[in-house]
Amino acid sequence: MNRHLQRLSLALAAACVSFAVHGQAANPLLDRAAVENIVKEYLLKNPALIRDAMAALQAQEEAEREQLVAGALKSFRAELDAETDAPVGGNPKGDVTVVEFYDYNCGYCKKVAPVLTELLKRDAGVRVIYKEYPILSPQSMVAAKAALAAQRQGKFVAMHEALMLAPGTDEATVKALSEQIGLDHDRLQKDMQDPLLERAIQRNHGQAGAMNINGTPAFVIGERLIPGAASLEQLLDLVKTERDRQLSAALPPKKD
Repeated sequence: MNRHLQRLSLALAAACVSFAVHGQAANPLLDRAAVENIVKEYLLKNPALIRDAMAALQAQEEAEREQLVAGALKSFRAELDAETDAPVGGNPKGDVTVVEFYDYNCGYCKKVAPVLTELLKRDAGVRVIYKEYPILSPQSMVAAKAALAAQRQGKFVAMHEALMLAPGTDEATVKALSEQIGLDHDRLQKDMQDPLLERAIQRNHGQAGAMNINGTPAFVIGERLIPGAASLEQLLDLVKTERDRQLSAALPPKKD
């Protein structure tokens, strides 16, 4: 039974209990079972009530989720401003920041990778902050640490793009890719063992959890969270919306 049905069942059960209590008070001849049967028959004859209740519960849960995400986003933006070690791509001084949470073993992440590359070609004012979010397999953690370790040799983006194209992310693949893009593999292996990398990844997990991100890819642009593999058109539109919002916020208030 999913969460919506559980909540609906509890609500209906509460209604039945309340109806039974008040029904017995009004008519002592009715026992609880009789009152519950009356409620059950009424619901069966009026199934639209169940549909309406489900819709109301879904709307309430969605509003609660959006409120939680909005609060988490504000905290997330503050954390991003304080971070100094997150890998950055695109224009480091861009006016609009796109944050991506991803897993190198995620097929949708691989699918959206060239879309993000095209976005950076189309808009020179975009900065990308990469968030390693390995959730699919132990090999995902290996790949995430390899990418972060490559950052220490100034080749994060090259390693990131190579891992997104690679069919696998095991240690043999990491070794082959590191040699392919000119990394010192011995140094890479040593850096991969640094606890600071594990700490950075755990920080990403904490941020994702706070925003209810439970899959990859996921994008944060301004005050918007976009789960799933966004299209180029979506990203371009969201970047424009965020840029317009920033410009509007920078304007002095109109005088009456």
